[in-house]
Formats: sequence, structure tokens, C-alpha cells
Amino acid sequence: MVKMAASKNPGNRKAGNRKAGNRKASSNSGIPARRLALRALKRIDADGAYANLVLGPMLAESDLSDRDRGLVTELVYGTTRMRRACDHIVDGFVLGKVDNEVRNALRLGAYQMAYMDTPPHAAVSATVGAVKGRGGSMVNAVLRKVGASVGNINWPDDATRLSYPNWILKELTNDLGSDQALQALEAMNERATVTERDDGYIQDPASAEVVASVDAGPGMFVADLCAAPGGKATGIAQTGATVIAGDLNPKRAGLIASNAQRLGHDVGVLVADGLKPPFRPESFDRVLVDAPCSGLGSLRRRADARWRIDANAPGRLAPLQVALVEAGLDLLKPEGKLIYSVCTLTNAESQGVLESLGSKVIVESQELKLPDESDGMFTAILRRT
Repeated sequence: MVKMAASKNPGNRKAGNRKAGNRKASSNSGIPARRLALRALKRIDADGAYANLVLGPMLAESDLSDRDRGLVTELVYGTTRMRRACDHIVDGFVLGKVDNEVRNALRLGAYQMAYMDTPPHAAVSATVGAVKGRGGSMVNAVLRKVGASVGNINWPDDATRLSYPNWILKELTNDLGSDQALQALEAMNERATVTERDDGYIQDPASAEVVASVDAGPGMFVADLCAAPGGKATGIAQTGATVIAGDLNPKRAGLIASNAQRLGHDVGVLVADGLKPPFRPESFDRVLVDAPCSGLGSLRRRADARWRIDANAPGRLAPLQVALVEAGLDLLKPEGKLIYSVCTLTNAESQGVLESLGSKVIVESQELKLPDESDGMFTAILRRT
């Protein structure tokens, strides 16, 4: 176990301390906002790159203003999120196959007109200007037609209109009912809100509610079995409880340690398998199992997640979630409580998990929170029988 000190890292230096002459030339410097957005979209689409992992470094290497950085972020995340809807908007005017750059430029232009209320002439001009080579003429021709029709779009179904794979709409409709499923999916197409804790950590309000449900305090021992990147573990540490946080992946465990040190919280961090936690039985007052899940309640924050998650994920992950809870139950003191949480909305990963546990647990409380201005989250407080 690595015990993290509460002191700040004195080695952190601001980039502004470096002399301009020492900076290396960047391949993304001097690139206009929409061309940079198009470059990111191509990598996400063609290379399967994660949107947040691609965009962050590209913006860091650019010399764009803060305003243009915000524009690029909106363009990349929004176009990725609404990809299916944008394809439907343009496909009626596309003849034949188009290459990756043209396809993403068409999506980019359609997103500006349909979802950002950018005037058609401005969206067309700026998007065409971002395209290199001969594809610009096709982008120009198609987007001009889109601009003339964007106010009168005929959607074939709700999955296309809301830009989700068919299986996600079907899964949530089966589990929540049509009205609540559509409400949740519409909410997750809105921009994510940013909430900052008093220690400076950015955390979704739904995750903050999970921290509160742990109900920890001074003198308590709390185990967080699937803790990376450490938001909940550091939040619990703020209560004065002794927190031991683990993750199976060494790099992700390192994120916990880094966040704890940066925030000045004393958290014990270790690399450990949550299915086989290396602790004595009945040694913790609280155990948090924030289990790996399909993530269908937090899709607004991960723009490309809806296109990555497969239809078998909820059923495949549910047995793992049950096993993690069972392992955590063994760690509880006689009057201890286990908090089970997942940022998803499926029955398989919520009620199904509790049903699988059966008589092994007493369910003290449970709540399925639908996405609104925060993520969707299922939380249950359990006691060992």
C-alpha cells in the first residue's frame, strides 16, 4: 500500500514560466478552429480515438484563443454526439461514397446549422474553408442544400433523431418505459454541467450524492474497491474518515494517488483486485463499490461512448458487479454498510444485481436517478445479513 502525503507537489510549474523561445513547434499551432475540429473528428472516426484523449492535447498544442478553444470543444463533442442525426441530415443530398474527411466535414457543417443555429452561409463558408483538397467542392454543394432544408427535417425514428444506436433506445425503453427513456436520452444530449467541490475537484452532482450516501465521518474506516480516478475516494476523505482506495490497473491507481496528492487529501492507495481485496474480514465501517458498468447514465460526458458500448455490455457486466458486492460484504463490520453505485440505467445492472444477491443482503435504500442536469445513477445502501 502506498500512503499518500497531504502535501502539494512542489514540482508543479506553470507553462507560462517557460520562455517562448524554448517551446517546441507544434503541428497544431496556427490552425483555424474548424480545421482543428475537423482534424480531431477524423481521428475519432477513422482511428477509433477517444474524443477527450484526442482533443485535450490538440488544444494544448494550439495557439487558439480561449473563445476558439471553447468553439472547437463544442464542435468536436457535439458533432461526435449527434453523428447519426447529422448523417441523416446530409445523406439525402450525398450521391455515392465519400471519404473520411468529407464525411466528417459534412457532419461538422450540419451540426453547426442544426444544433448551434449558425447561419447557413457562415457554416458553409467556414466548413468548406477547413477542408483540404478537392473535397471542398462536394462539401460546399451538399451543405448549401442542407442549409436550405435544415428547418424541415423528417426523422425516421427517435433513435435517429436523438442520435443513439437502436439498441440503447430499445434497452432503456424496455427498462424505463418509453417516456422516461426518451427523457433520459434527450437530457444526455445537453451540454454537461461543471460542478466544482470546495477542494477544487470537478465532480458531477450525481457522484457527489454517492459520496454523501456513504455517510462517513471521523474515526470510520472506508474501503473504495473500484476507486479510479479517485473523485469519490477523495470526497469521502474530506469527511475525516480513513479511506483506502484501490484499483486493479496500476495506471488508474496512479490517478487516484495523483488526485489525492493534488487535492491535499490523505488517502491510502493500492493496486488490488476488488474481487479479492487484501483486507481482513469485518475491518471496515463502510465499503463503496462504484462498479464498472455500461455507463448508459453518463453518456453526455463521453461524447463517443454511445458508439463504443456494445449491446451485450449490461448483461456481461452484471455478474462482475454481483461478485464485487459479494467480495465487499465480507469486509464489513457487523453494523457496517456497503454502498453500491453504477452510472447506468439498466435493470440488469441495478435491480438485477440486487435480485442476484438475494438473501445475502438487506437493502436499506435504493434509488435510480434519471439524467437531468447531472448524470443518471443507481445507488443502493446494503447491509450484510
